[in-house]
Amino acid sequence: MHSSIVRIQNVFGFFTTVAFVVAALIAASDLIAPRTPSANVAVKDVQVVRGRPHYYSSKKEEYAVIKFSLSADLSSLFTWNTKQIFVYVSASWPNSTSTELTNEAVIWDTIITNPSADHLQNIGPVAMKKLIRSAKGKSVDPSRGKIELKNQKAKYQITAPTGKVAETDNVVLKVHYNVQPWVGILTWTPQIEFGGWKKVQGGVSKVFKLPALKVKKEEKKA
Repeated sequence: MHSSIVRIQNVFGFFTTVAFVVAALIAASDLIAPRTPSANVAVKDVQVVRGRPHYYSSKKEEYAVIKFSLSADLSSLFTWNTKQIFVYVSASWPNSTSTELTNEAVIWDTIITNPSADHLQNIGPVAMKKLIRSAKGKSVDPSRGKIELKNQKAKYQITAPTGKVAETDNVVLKVHYNVQPWVGILTWTPQIEFGGWKKVQGGVSKVFKLPALKVKKEEKKA
């Protein structure tokens, strides 16, 4: 006869094996669900100024402030295994020292949770009550994946290690996402299409150029 410890080990081993198999099946189920995201992003206003782009900046430098409009449908990314989606918009432009490298800076981001993960949101109590009320009775709410922004001011400014960004050519805005599941691996914006997972339709703005440095009125008078 087996001792009590051996029996406990056997039960625990069987339990962990079953749990692992179930988790693997849940993670694999995401591959079956099609992903067909689409987005349209457009630049509305760009200014380049000189100053301290962040409160902790020790010196003044040039930085770009962008306003943009975004219309995105990421509803197909929401399944019963989706915990939350991290969405962000970046500005990209060619590197001046290498043709193989690209400069990229995130200018705006947001986190969209499924109703089952609303408790993870870092928002105030009033906003939390409103969020929970809007999803009452729902475990999955694909409508949250629809984003409409008009003349949205960027959360973060564009800077460069050189301290100069004025008159930079060939800049584009791009929409990215990161799907965080309850079980499985993190998945980022795909660069190739895989089965039912499609690349973002659109998601890239027209090429634009950062304007010349904006001169303050005091400097003009001088």
